Amino acid sequence: MEEFRRAYARLCAAGGAAPQEAVLRRLRELGEAPGRGRLDLAAQSLSLETCGALGRLLPGAAPFAEVALGDCGLSEEGVKLLLHGLCSNTTVKSLDLKGNNLRTMGAEALGKLLRQNKSIRSLILEWNSLGVWEEGFSFFCQGLGANNVLQRLDLRNNQINHHGAGELAMALKRNASLQELDLRWNNIGLLGGRALLNCLHSNKTLRRLELAGNNVPSDILKAVETCPCSPALSASEQALDHNQDRQTILSQTQNRACMLSKEILNLKDEKTKQFLDLMDTIDKQREEIARSGRISAGRVSQLQEALKEQHSIMNSLKAKLQMTEAALALSEQKVHNLGELLSAMKQEQANMVERHFAELQQQKQEGADREGKLFRDLSACSEKNLLLRNQVDELEKKCKVQQDQLFLLKQDLTNATAELKLRAVQAEERLEMEKRRLKQSLEDMESLRLKEVDHMTQHMEASERSLQDRVQRLEAIRIALEEELSQVKAAALTERGHAEEELIKVRNQARLDEQQRLEHLEEKLRLMTESRDEAQNCCLKQKQMVSEAQAKASQLSLHTDGLRRRIEELQQDLNSKEQEKMTEVNKVKVELQEQIGHLQAERTAQEGLREKIAALERELKVLSSNHREALLDKEGEISVLLEKLRMKEAAISRMREEEAQRANLLQNAIMAYVQGSPLRTHSSRK
Repeated sequence: MEEFRRAYARLCAAGGAAPQEAVLRRLRELGEAPGRGRLDLAAQSLSLETCGALGRLLPGAAPFAEVALGDCGLSEEGVKLLLHGLCSNTTVKSLDLKGNNLRTMGAEALGKLLRQNKSIRSLILEWNSLGVWEEGFSFFCQGLGANNVLQRLDLRNNQINHHGAGELAMALKRNASLQELDLRWNNIGLLGGRALLNCLHSNKTLRRLELAGNNVPSDILKAVETCPCSPALSASEQALDHNQDRQTILSQTQNRACMLSKEILNLKDEKTKQFLDLMDTIDKQREEIARSGRISAGRVSQLQEALKEQHSIMNSLKAKLQMTEAALALSEQKVHNLGELLSAMKQEQANMVERHFAELQQQKQEGADREGKLFRDLSACSEKNLLLRNQVDELEKKCKVQQDQLFLLKQDLTNATAELKLRAVQAEERLEMEKRRLKQSLEDMESLRLKEVDHMTQHMEASERSLQDRVQRLEAIRIALEEELSQVKAAALTERGHAEEELIKVRNQARLDEQQRLEHLEEKLRLMTESRDEAQNCCLKQKQMVSEAQAKASQLSLHTDGLRRRIEELQQDLNSKEQEKMTEVNKVKVELQEQIGHLQAERTAQEGLREKIAALERELKVLSSNHREALLDKEGEISVLLEKLRMKEAAISRMREEEAQRANLLQNAIMAYVQGSPLRTHSSRK
């Protein structure tokens, strides 16, 4: 036990919580007591860390056989941890969990415990709420049906309805070990009572079944009492007891004959006293009923005040919702204005793009015009070349004398002219290709054109130099012509160079202007997209806030509707309970009146008996044998009356206890509902 206590303290320290002194003290007491003791932690508020530590220490062989955890205020997680540890325990025989308000998770953990544990014989679950949630109680009943060890089960005051009783009946059909089942002070009703009565025919182990305070009809209760599972006496045993009483009366008749009158007087006094006590108890019950009615009225007023608070909260939430809707309208107006601004900027951007496109087209047109001018200049140069060729032909006509000598020179000159023509044609084709390429890419076309022009000029210069050398060798006249050709070519080259330089400058300037405009437009477009994204994000955030507010408002409305329906149900339950109380009080009054009538009849009968006894005393000597038989009969009647009186007293005391328990049950149920309801939690949070 000392090791168990140290292990508990070590686990609490490892979890970052201090061990509870009550648990340590109880473990120390168990270590001092011989044998296996009883871990009694009733009415101790056990923390979640303590429950976790005990749950980790309970598996296996624990140093105690009984565990009492009644009225400990265990949470759902704490109960789950403890019962998980007890699932594999082999030493605990009795478990007491009364007054812990166990619900769904607790019922499921108990079902798992009953299915896995093989040592617990007694389980006390009084004053819980297992029957409120049908799914959890169904899981608990499944575990009970699979258990073959449990012998005693206490389910008093667990709010079990007829559905729960049906689940219990199915579990009892499968269970083969349970001997005692206490279901008092629940709400089983007619259907539940019938289900339990039907299951008793197939169950062979149940010996005791308590159903008092469940609104079960008396015929079903009598059928359950006369069932073979109940410990009631049979008719033969009752007859045997009656015969034994008769023999004792016969042996004492002679001694009691003279004392019969005194006993009758004593009986009268006792009956009067009992009648007065009965009236006092009736008055007390009336006072208790009135007090319980006042308490219930106070509870109902508290619930109504809580409902009013909920209404005020709803009104505040509605006001907040209206404010959020107004903010949403403003945000939508802002979004609309931003959209208009964005459309205006888009229109302006489109206009700027069109204007820029028109300027670019204009620049392209100017470049085309300049190229046409250059082409015209080139055609003029070609015409000049043709004129020069004509002059050369004339010179050739003049130099017919020297044809033989200059035949080779003419062939070379013709070849050169053919080559020049071919080059000119190729240059024209290349210029056309450059025009087509210029539409696709101005930069590529410029580079290709510059290269081709340079190549053409270089080749033409080389050919002209060769021709000039040949002409200088042959005749002096060719020198003058070559000088004129060189001058014309130099002028053409200079003009072409100037034109190309101007075209390059214009194109570079157009590119720079176009790049600057594009950069400016891209910057404006980026700023507009950023502003649009910011506006869209603001709109999305505001829409999310509005949707969240609407969802909260709908949840609160649903919550208030549920609370209103719950209050109406409670009011109906209170009205039904009050009606039941009134009917029971009326029944008690009727029964008391009947008993008073019976007592008066018995009093008259006793007076007749007294007269008969006097007559029998006068005729005692003559009719001794007849007198003995009459005395025996009278004594039997008196014993029956005494037995009836005792039964009535027991019934009255039981009814008194039942009324007190019902009143306490109603009060505790209302308190438990008020403490465990979401209304109380919401008000406490506020």
